[in-house]
Amino acid sequence: MTHSASHPALRTPHSDASWRDHILKDFTPQVSRLTLVADPDGLLLEEGVLAGIHAWGFDLIPFEDPVAFRYAYESKYRERWDRGEQMDLVVVLRVPRHDLRCLPFDLLQAGRTLSFSLAELFPNLSAPVVDALDRSHFEALWRAQAQHLRDRLGDNATKDFLLQHVFEIIPEQITESVGLLRILLRRHYLNSLIPQLLDERLIQVLRQQAQFAEWPLEEIVPDRKAFFGFLQERWPVFLGSLPPDSDEAVHLSRTGYGLQFKGPAELPFNDQDIRVYVDNLFLEGHLHPVPHHRADRLAKTWACVGLRLDPHGDRLHRLQGLLSLVEGAIPGPEARHGDWLRFASQWAELWALRYADDHGIEPALAERLERVRGRVDEAFGAWMGTRYSGLHNQPAMPPVMLHHVGRHLARRLAEDSRAKVALIVMDGLSLDQWVAVREELGSSPNLRLDLGEAAVFAWVPTLTAVSRQSIFAGRLPLFFGGHLFSTDKEAELWRQFWAEQGLQANQAGYMRGLRGGSLAAVEDLIVDTRIRAVGLVVDAVDRIMHGMQLGTAGMHNQVRQWVREGYFAGLLEKLSAKGYEIYLTSDHGNVEATGIGRPNEGAMAEERGERARVYPTDLLRRQVKAQFPDTIEWPTLGLPDDFRPLLAPGRGAFVGRGIRLVGHGGASLQEVIVPFVKLRIGHD
Repeated sequence: MTHSASHPALRTPHSDASWRDHILKDFTPQVSRLTLVADPDGLLLEEGVLAGIHAWGFDLIPFEDPVAFRYAYESKYRERWDRGEQMDLVVVLRVPRHDLRCLPFDLLQAGRTLSFSLAELFPNLSAPVVDALDRSHFEALWRAQAQHLRDRLGDNATKDFLLQHVFEIIPEQITESVGLLRILLRRHYLNSLIPQLLDERLIQVLRQQAQFAEWPLEEIVPDRKAFFGFLQERWPVFLGSLPPDSDEAVHLSRTGYGLQFKGPAELPFNDQDIRVYVDNLFLEGHLHPVPHHRADRLAKTWACVGLRLDPHGDRLHRLQGLLSLVEGAIPGPEARHGDWLRFASQWAELWALRYADDHGIEPALAERLERVRGRVDEAFGAWMGTRYSGLHNQPAMPPVMLHHVGRHLARRLAEDSRAKVALIVMDGLSLDQWVAVREELGSSPNLRLDLGEAAVFAWVPTLTAVSRQSIFAGRLPLFFGGHLFSTDKEAELWRQFWAEQGLQANQAGYMRGLRGGSLAAVEDLIVDTRIRAVGLVVDAVDRIMHGMQLGTAGMHNQVRQWVREGYFAGLLEKLSAKGYEIYLTSDHGNVEATGIGRPNEGAMAEERGERARVYPTDLLRRQVKAQFPDTIEWPTLGLPDDFRPLLAPGRGAFVGRGIRLVGHGGASLQEVIVPFVKLRIGHD
């Protein structure tokens, strides 16, 4: 896909002085059709840099797999150059400049060479320390370097500089519990990407202060889930310390609360700087309301946000609060992908709450929800049009897109020769439906979940054969174009991927069509002690979706019912018992859509999805677009050139006018951003 330099959101990538300018100034269109870049620190893969490069009309390919690269180079670029088409291509290697000689000779002869490194960008800071920093923080570091840095710093001084000027943390100035809680709340609520070496430095300094000697710093500083667990344990203690009808705390012994985390029993939840975070943590589901014997009287205080009162009333109160929260948090056009992933989690909590029970909501609130959903659809659609194109080039750790998941698992096996991983692909599971699944699993009296929750982007069009195959192949859809309309090759793709990671054929297992009934077939597969990586497709949600006539509410109800039947919990228990580390993801989500009419296309379409059609040529696609002018001609990004998607607009579907359904294939938030979860299973 080529990109126009007149892109409205990226017309002047050099307009604001930043660290990116140091890189982008070297990319002038039509100077050389091929540019070879030595980029040992992955600077060109930062989202803003990628957007700037694309804005000037350049395509970018990382040189990682020589065979895959050669296929893409010859099929998408070399042939076009031979036809006289103008395309500027950037080939990126994660190597120092002198190692560019590892490239094929024909590339070295045809291309100009560039190189970039952290040492050039931040010459007075320790490069290994800076390299641990997420690239999203480089802008703040660049400004701080210009304003505050004159001398070269060593490792510890660099760590202190980053803590202070990037994360606004000065460890020596943290001298009381309120200050420590404020910093940890801001860090974990925002899910800030703070490197381990900076956490270790912070803990090292805090350990020098006697007042924090009993705090479980090694757990609650780096681990978000542990920190929220620490707060959850202390919340009932705080409620017990509140006199009725008063915000003034009195001392109460910790005896009887069964605290698992060491440290102080009472925390200053009443502090104004702490309360503002606590409200949001309960609204977003990071903390959970608890019953209390004085709940009716404490309901008159601000602490009611964390009290279990009337279930229906609690739900409506939380729904209104969460809606207000997301209204003000919709990411803008310049947002990073991480901003949308975080927002998608809040959005999922909101919609799972909306359909958590059969009680309706008042019409005014329902209308408000629909208005906000329209704003989210518009904002996400605009962002996808400008920023989605660079996501497949992001580093795979942590995964950003579905084809990164396999490499993430491979890294885990490389770290531990005894580890085994199981990847469950829940066909069609949206992020809000995952919240429903999680809640149902969590309500089981015998099952305890320890979750590491995240999310990733699916491939567009969000069709099963496109997106799910990318999971099992660990590659862009471009590289399995010969069978892009079928999932029959998944087992072969999965075993081929693991063979490339060094596993033998009998060490990778695959099974699909799982939805209910007996688990005997799964047991027969995982009993084989040689298997280290197993891929399982659970298609129960997809089956529910394609038979659904009751919209999103019906989807949530049926998904919850399916989980209550116990098949999925049983599957998790079987895998855990055999020593597997369990990961769950989905190939795509789903949305409730309304028919805009069926295209009059004869045999032109190769894929006739409800939310997406696929055509072999632009000419055929344009003929159908003429019938439906609002449809979206999705670019062949990561796709074969003869795979031309046409997406239904908004929440429309290519079915009879006015027909309501739940479908997938489009580029809405609830279709594109899907769960990626690590599950640890315990028993009470």
